[in-house]
Amino acid sequence: MTLEERLNLVKRENEILLNMGPQHPSTHGVIRFIVRADGEIMVEALPVVGYLHRGIEKLAEQTPYTGFIPYTDRVDYLAAMFANHAYVMGVEKLLGIEVPKRAEYLRVIACELNRIASHLIALGSMAMDIGAFTPFLHGIRERELINDITEMLCGARLTYNYMRVGGVSKDIDDRIIKKINDFLDRFLPGFIDEFNRLITNNEILVKRCVNIATVSADEAINFGLVGPNLRASGVKWDLRKNMPYSVYPELKFEVPVGEGFRGEVGDSYDRFVVRVKEMEESARILKQAVSQLPEGEILAKVPKRIKPPKGEVYSAVESARGELGYYIISDGTENPYRVKIRTGSFSAMKAIHIKSQGCFIADLVVLIASMDIVAPEIDR
Repeated sequence: MTLEERLNLVKRENEILLNMGPQHPSTHGVIRFIVRADGEIMVEALPVVGYLHRGIEKLAEQTPYTGFIPYTDRVDYLAAMFANHAYVMGVEKLLGIEVPKRAEYLRVIACELNRIASHLIALGSMAMDIGAFTPFLHGIRERELINDITEMLCGARLTYNYMRVGGVSKDIDDRIIKKINDFLDRFLPGFIDEFNRLITNNEILVKRCVNIATVSADEAINFGLVGPNLRASGVKWDLRKNMPYSVYPELKFEVPVGEGFRGEVGDSYDRFVVRVKEMEESARILKQAVSQLPEGEILAKVPKRIKPPKGEVYSAVESARGELGYYIISDGTENPYRVKIRTGSFSAMKAIHIKSQGCFIADLVVLIASMDIVAPEIDR
């Protein structure tokens, strides 16, 4: 029996079945969509996931607590700092460890740099999916500058393995601080203004995105959307503000929400603009964090053999794709008894399935890109 038969995808009169993925450049990873269409109008785009399943949650049960940190980089390879951060926060809660203030600031600096880098890829690839190649190169140019900083900080440009239980692996020095300040000076407002002129306000992009796949606030909540996808629908929910962690309460920043910038609140264009505004806020957070960076240790005293007491904990951070959390159960041994990972991209797949109905086939790439899904977050 074929997959289509198992999914009961029977063609109705005047309908055609189209296959998009799993090797399609606009699915943003190894993801497949089976599109049922009536002419150019989609009846539905059904996500088929599992092509990138690696059993990472099962691996956690067979790996010591500290040994699992490098695996977390693979949960979301475009925003690996957040995957590191949420996991070590959970282990620290189990152990009752207090992280030094300097280490908390270094975590925030690393994560906000990573947020900008992730959004640059999301926005650049969305423009490229629509047909504008140049903005992607502009985004890659700025992202490479961030990659240079993270390489100086932890030796890696993609899968960082920077966070540690109790702090971070390496301190920051004056050379890195200067590099960060130089980047911020050119990024805000220089690059942001350039990017807005080049693409955000571009007439073609606006027409392709306005009023496409609009998700209302109630729908966003019911879909379980998080992060920019939720905020673009007008819901002001950000874990850094609503469930404060680390040193975010000491930093001043706004939470951008969708306002119907050119069309309806919660359309694909709102999701694009909210991410642009989030990059601006991340730059402001970075300026404060660098200027307020306290002296002190970067790593708390942690036992060489980590064996948390029996218990369970949930820890989450505001990743580039929204709430990224770990539910960890300890049975008192050196390995977690169970690790369950909650990601933003997984819940976005249901929204894509529902909101694709009635859209043009050409609008599917806009919808997928505006949700900023990444395949490893879906298949774990």
